[in-house]
Amino acid sequence: MNALSTQLSPSYILPEKYEYDRIVDVKRLHFIRQQVEHLPIYSTILDIGCGNGVISRYLGGMGFRVLGVDISEKAIDQARKLNMWEHVRFEVMHAEKLTMEGAQFDVIICSEVLEHLDHPEVLLQQINKLLKENGKLIVTVPNGYGPRELLVTRPTLYIRNQQPMLWNYLLKVKKIMGYRGTTVQSAADRLDHVQFFTRRQLKNLAKSQGFVITRWSKSNFMEDVFPFSFFTKRIPFLQRLDCELADMLPYFCTGGFLMVWEKRE
Repeated sequence: MNALSTQLSPSYILPEKYEYDRIVDVKRLHFIRQQVEHLPIYSTILDIGCGNGVISRYLGGMGFRVLGVDISEKAIDQARKLNMWEHVRFEVMHAEKLTMEGAQFDVIICSEVLEHLDHPEVLLQQINKLLKENGKLIVTVPNGYGPRELLVTRPTLYIRNQQPMLWNYLLKVKKIMGYRGTTVQSAADRLDHVQFFTRRQLKNLAKSQGFVITRWSKSNFMEDVFPFSFFTKRIPFLQRLDCELADMLPYFCTGGFLMVWEKRE
């Protein structure tokens, strides 16, 4: 057994209690859990861009009062159908028009959201008002210059927008190979990325909106890049190996950033 395989964290093992079917999603959820597990029961959490409510419902199971919001009615309908907690609720809201008079939260989660927004600074301005002074903002975004964004996301957007005939052909091929257009996290029909963040850009964005990034972590490396993804999606061990490898590599190699933002004093 090699040294890397002996370091595989039990946190990245996929237990039945998780709805996610990818190890990197479990790793992201574990990161979020680590940031909130010390809080008193029934602390308030706002989950922005909650999608199907996987994170919201998981935190509800820990005893937290959670409000999940998303622009997609389809995703919110699914979240409500799956919800079993009285202290967790879901509402349709546009992230960039988020307003809640007088409400403040102990924790705000913005997971895989900022990359979809034309003006992420507008949302962050609202978040600053909604977050308690000693609260935490948990942000996760793809690395805009990581393997997935450079080798999959950007070429895909280019082909879809500039080569429609080729795009239709690729859609058929993807369907044959078992790739879906939606995710466990969200049933929304359109999940385009319009922002491609670097670490420096994220630091500057946080600073400009009154935050400081107090913790960084990494998601995965190459497991969601074709042709590797054809094999890793079927073999969880390879996904775990990839997540552990990402932790050992420099930040520019990671597929995504996991962060904690706090208000600047």
